Amino acid sequence: MGARHTKRKKRGPQEGSLYKRTRALRDGTRETYWHGEVYLGRGQDGRKRILRHSAKSREEVLAWLTRANADRLRGMLAEPARETVGQFLDRWLRDSVTPSVKSRTLDSYTTIINRHLVPGLGDVLLRKLTPGHIQALYAKKLAEGLSPRTVHRIHAVLHRALAQAVKWGQVLRNDADAVDRPKAARKEMKTLTPEEARQFLESSREDRFHALYVLAVSTGMRQGELLGLTWSDVDLDAGRLVVRRQLQWNRQAKQYELTETKTGRARSVSLTRQAADALRAQRKRQAEERLALGEAWQDARSLVFTTQVGTPVGHNTLLRWSFYPLMARAGVPRIRFHDLRHTCATLLLAAGEHPKIVQELLGHASVTLTLDTYSHVLPSMREAAASRMEALLDGTKVKRPGD
Repeated sequence: MGARHTKRKKRGPQEGSLYKRTRALRDGTRETYWHGEVYLGRGQDGRKRILRHSAKSREEVLAWLTRANADRLRGMLAEPARETVGQFLDRWLRDSVTPSVKSRTLDSYTTIINRHLVPGLGDVLLRKLTPGHIQALYAKKLAEGLSPRTVHRIHAVLHRALAQAVKWGQVLRNDADAVDRPKAARKEMKTLTPEEARQFLESSREDRFHALYVLAVSTGMRQGELLGLTWSDVDLDAGRLVVRRQLQWNRQAKQYELTETKTGRARSVSLTRQAADALRAQRKRQAEERLALGEAWQDARSLVFTTQVGTPVGHNTLLRWSFYPLMARAGVPRIRFHDLRHTCATLLLAAGEHPKIVQELLGHASVTLTLDTYSHVLPSMREAAASRMEALLDGTKVKRPGD
């Protein structure tokens, strides 16, 4: 069952070719489709190098020819190389990703590529990669027991890499766009009630990280932001601090480093009285530890929260030796550390705080993200708004949250 060629439609020099083809189908009928080609010259082996695209619609192929010729004239379409997907991903990591992302993101991309993409697609020529290759990889990963969320991360990395291949003129389209990716289920959010939050903070009062937990609940700061907080960013007299950096582990350098925040922007945070008092006690405790150790004190960054010898506190170390034991001792539900951030936002929204204020406090990129993340709080907010409107129209006293 082959394709029958018809006379090509004449086009100008260097415009590419556009013509019809027909092919026999299994049921004995024939179908007509359109085929386009762009000639890129001859390679070192003397063979012609041609890019091809077929579709049922003449308009689609004509649009493809227009884009391909425009890219060719701008020098964006090079001779199709014998580069494999694995070789391209390695080059993409080295030349595009490494200079532009944080070390933690680079580690994540490298792990996904080495563990999933290279074994599954590495030997396929980049120019011959199809949506079918990608779809089969996702199906295989799900069959192996990977969660849809993990496969979604694999898709995100591959899609970004292929988008760069399009920009570099190595492929004309991002084949990951044509794939059905599994929907990533959102992690279940668990929060503490106001009573549980007070109980947890009271139980942590004698812990060396008491001030850290007070900040986590009252400001919604991320764990890395708390562990990367420096005393130069804290103004206790004004009752404010500035979140500028976060503490991250650099796997390649094998050391902790201070990097910019997740959004890349600093934000100012007002402190509650409890948070300011806890930070004063923390500063006093740290000064006593530094004085006792003398030259053995190792804090070169002036971090607010350190180990007993002044070194940065590891994320897992905090969880294992302080956070989880404290939760058990306080008798509150076991939650993730990040859920303290969710607790902060949920309590503020439920108390009637404006979502824009909560967005700025948490450092979200937009208020839409805040509202989408905490949509479970919205029903009670709508009910409260309706009650206030009813009171306004009745001429009675407006009851506000907390009254």
